[in-house]
Amino acid sequence: MKHTIRLTQQKIGRYQKIVETLVYRQLQQLAPFRYKEMRELDAQLLDAQFDDSAWTSLPPHSYWGGANINFVMRGSFTVSENFAADAPVALHLPLGDAGQFSHPEALVYLDGQPYAAVDRHHQEVLLPPELRDGRSHHILLWGWTSTVGYEAGKQLMLRECAVVQIDSPTRDFVVGSRTALETVELLDEAHPAKMRLLNALDAAYKLLDLREPFGDAFYDSVPEALAALREGIADAGAALDVDLIAAGHAHIDVAWLWPLAETRRKAGRTFTNVLRLMEQFPDYHFTQSQPQLYDYVRQDYPELFEAMKARVADGRWEPIGGMWVEADCNITGPESLARQFLLGRTFFREHFGDAAESPLLWLPDVFGYAWSLPQLIKLAGLDYFFTIKIGWNQVNKMPYDSFWWQGIDGTQVLTHFSTTPETPWRSEKPGPQDLLNSATYNAQLRAFTALGSWSKLQHKESQNVLLMSYGYGDGGGGPTREMNENAQWLTDFPGLPRVQQGKVIDFFRRLETESGAELPTWNNELYLELHRGTLTTQSRNKRAHRKTEFLLHDAEFLAAQAALLDGTFAYPHETLRQAWQRQCLQQFHDIIPGSSIHQVYEDSARDYAEIGEMATAVSQTALQVIQQQSGGDLLLINPTGFARNDLAFWAGSLPEGKQVAGVLTQEVEGGTLLGGVEMDGLAIRPFSFTMVSHQATKPQRLPAHRLPKLLENALTFAWNLTNRATFAAFTTRCSGAKCCLLARLATSSRHSWTVRSIGTRGTLIFTTTTRRIWRNRPAA
Repeated sequence: MKHTIRLTQQKIGRYQKIVETLVYRQLQQLAPFRYKEMRELDAQLLDAQFDDSAWTSLPPHSYWGGANINFVMRGSFTVSENFAADAPVALHLPLGDAGQFSHPEALVYLDGQPYAAVDRHHQEVLLPPELRDGRSHHILLWGWTSTVGYEAGKQLMLRECAVVQIDSPTRDFVVGSRTALETVELLDEAHPAKMRLLNALDAAYKLLDLREPFGDAFYDSVPEALAALREGIADAGAALDVDLIAAGHAHIDVAWLWPLAETRRKAGRTFTNVLRLMEQFPDYHFTQSQPQLYDYVRQDYPELFEAMKARVADGRWEPIGGMWVEADCNITGPESLARQFLLGRTFFREHFGDAAESPLLWLPDVFGYAWSLPQLIKLAGLDYFFTIKIGWNQVNKMPYDSFWWQGIDGTQVLTHFSTTPETPWRSEKPGPQDLLNSATYNAQLRAFTALGSWSKLQHKESQNVLLMSYGYGDGGGGPTREMNENAQWLTDFPGLPRVQQGKVIDFFRRLETESGAELPTWNNELYLELHRGTLTTQSRNKRAHRKTEFLLHDAEFLAAQAALLDGTFAYPHETLRQAWQRQCLQQFHDIIPGSSIHQVYEDSARDYAEIGEMATAVSQTALQVIQQQSGGDLLLINPTGFARNDLAFWAGSLPEGKQVAGVLTQEVEGGTLLGGVEMDGLAIRPFSFTMVSHQATKPQRLPAHRLPKLLENALTFAWNLTNRATFAAFTTRCSGAKCCLLARLATSSRHSWTVRSIGTRGTLIFTTTTRRIWRNRPAA
């Protein structure tokens, strides 16, 4: 009653905002940065003596940048001798707020070496002790502003950048107070912990010296207030008898609202921050998918990659995902899906060891999942599957969060959909009504998401362990200092699940052991009732993808045949591996579905062209070896696994007076069509040129725009059609006494037609939707 009368909750909220501003006990403003737009970083800029006097000066509260700008900022700092020797010191770098994702973002170089990253969610860089030497140190920021979040003419606002001294007790008090107040705002009025937490907050704030001006008296009062807060929270009641495993994560869309070139830099920035936070928080565990991102870092930031390997070895960095990238699972071809697993798992084994990768398919953001996927998951040596996307369905909501997903062949895979709710956009105070928001893989680790993960769970009667994937994502960034600080308070907090930082695999193994026998089965595809346009948009890109899939298949078949026929042939393992990696990269779930920006598809078109060149070069080399071993003047090869009798195109022409025994040929522009041959699957048949017999007639040359799938002959038809109907094109194919005509009817009335009967010199009969019949005979 007294808290209602005295407005305790509201007053604590106001006091808390005041105390948050006092975490930095001392502040030393940086000199203005020098700024320049720059797409690539020149190594000479890392030299502290580089002359940047002609660059733009950016004092505090300056407007700068705009949409889609790569930039460099240069400056310097010195740690003041007045800072307490035992207090943490950091750089505070609020570059601006683009309003979307974590942008703007920049990699921070200290004295020429990459050290940390800053963005709108990571603005503090904790300095190592060796930089507190009273000397001037060089700082360079190399970053990107983003393509989204900018209205016309909008620029970023650079706030006051400074070297700051952190008062650790004050920061601890802020984190505990924030967690307790948010829990109070979320718990039901009847929950006993609600008023007891208010008791704890009220008692703690009464011990703070909040008299202005704030100074030593305030900071001297904080330790006692912090102790009272901890004691009051401990007395407020027990945590829920539920365990929540929180795994740090940074979802990075390999291409989407940014091109691949920016993704490479995003990976470097995000992973650098992960390592810095691991130094500060010993319990922090990080989970990261997509070997393609690891390979970018291996190529671009080799020292960073070695540091990541060390964290994998000590068990705090969890390689995960199964696939080369988080690939589309509807448009991608079956062979490509298999290659995703093969390339992804091989990369992790080669660089981190056989047991480093967690055995689960991690596809949180993919637009639907084919029914055959459980079988592929198991064949790839994985056991589990994770996503959140089907929870976005527009009409038919999934009835399960944890279940056995059964594939077409009966294979079952333990599957979990995240239940962690999305934090309201730009909202500082999510309410109880938000606890059932749509799930996310980019959670903010806080009281709201911890309680919401339990509130949304549909299997409370049989499931006692939860999973949270926390950290800013899509554009990368990952977990923040604030999230990891929250985790320390949430380990045993009244009214909330018990939070422990750990690995995703820890959750799945517990789920299988404790609840597996009671979970339901889903025997169907996982169809996403959203993003349906991704099946058709950017059709040119989809066509190029399918063509290169075929080219790579044929190249491998021919190279394997060449190796079998000639022991000296060197199978092009590395070329094909690189080609498949690039092909699988294009299957990322925002590239091949067509949901990315225009620049992504310009890059993709170039990649497909280069993949095609690589595959064609392999095929041509293998064909030369095969022909040398097989003999004959011409090879016909069927690289598919089924029999075929369709046409083949040869980019060559028969020698004068020669023919191919047993093969029908027809010269066309650019080469020769070959037909009349039945080829078994995976067959290779050599043919020789023979002299043309006197009875044979020379094939006629046809215009290039008539390239049918069946051989044409010289029959001419005269048409006399009514109702404004004309034939836009026609071809004929004759065999013995039978002749068929293939035609396309162009008519203003949009009639459809069907062929009824055809004879060699007889009558062509076809009907339209208006049941009108036309008849005509070939010309004499």
